Amino acid sequence: MITIRYARYLHHAISRPAMLLSALLLCMLPVLAGCANTNNPAASGSPAGTGAEEAAHKLTIMLDWYPNAVHSFLYAAEAEGYFAEKGLEVEIQMPADTNDALKLVAAGKVDLALSYQPQVLMARGEQIPVKSIAALVRHPLNHLMVAADSGITRPGELSGKLAGYSSVPLYEAMLNTMVKSDGGDPSSLKLVDVGFELIPALSTGRVDGIMGGFINHEQLILEQQGHPVRSFNPVDYGVPDYYELVLAASEQGLQDSQGFYQKFVDAIRKGQQYVAGHPDEALKLLLAHQEDTAPLDEVIEQRSLEILLPLMDAGSQPFGYQDSASWEQVNQWLMENGLLAADVDIKNAYINF
Repeated sequence: MITIRYARYLHHAISRPAMLLSALLLCMLPVLAGCANTNNPAASGSPAGTGAEEAAHKLTIMLDWYPNAVHSFLYAAEAEGYFAEKGLEVEIQMPADTNDALKLVAAGKVDLALSYQPQVLMARGEQIPVKSIAALVRHPLNHLMVAADSGITRPGELSGKLAGYSSVPLYEAMLNTMVKSDGGDPSSLKLVDVGFELIPALSTGRVDGIMGGFINHEQLILEQQGHPVRSFNPVDYGVPDYYELVLAASEQGLQDSQGFYQKFVDAIRKGQQYVAGHPDEALKLLLAHQEDTAPLDEVIEQRSLEILLPLMDAGSQPFGYQDSASWEQVNQWLMENGLLAADVDIKNAYINF
């Protein structure tokens, strides 16, 4: 069973007690009731019993944004019964702020969260004990975008021009790296924080380029609105090929419930297989879960899914697999750009199931 609880969240142009006597009786009858302590790593994820009456284990996951095509694997895992097969009941929550998810995971307010590879490393640099347990989108979706008719054909040509970005120091560092890598002068860039107004900032000509827009969202909307863009992949201009979207847990959560997290990853692997094999059906499942205050455009989400599927494919490795070389390269780039508050041991930043 999947439950969706909506909190206040950001939108582009766009957080009973059980009866004491019953609990005591259950724990006094471990053989009959299978009472297990999920804080015991040895028992983590182990079935409490084999009877059909056994309650599912509840897990909460916080999205990175409102439901959209990139989350299709979650809804497929529910609809096709993959969570239920693993004995899980999953509750999806929306972030009140996209920067909240990792802090809430670390604080034990939610079990799992969708975030981004660089942010996991930056959080660990701030002594926030979170760890990535799966790479979901394996390559950057965030590209530098300029109007197609701007005459700008390379990132270096933004030198001396006005660039908008969305309140994230990481995006400023990416932009500077791209311009410098292409022979331009990043010190001559005129940066303006446009917050979440990336689309109107570019479409009205307020800025010459934007950093923070995703090729499976902002670019598609701009083109749909009659504002075609030219986009530049940061990987081609000095930025490491990072995981755009990862699944994160806390170190304490992994200690207490790693077995259940393994079951969750197993279920979403099957969910992603379903999405890849049945994209039209998966899109219908997604649209059935859209939020009234953030309605989805079916055409946009269909095109988004087409872009996402190859970027989520781990090839010969299982969905979610993480490569140590990627973590090393991203960590090194973050250090070089002054984005880590302290040294990070990448061996503790991720785990493969």
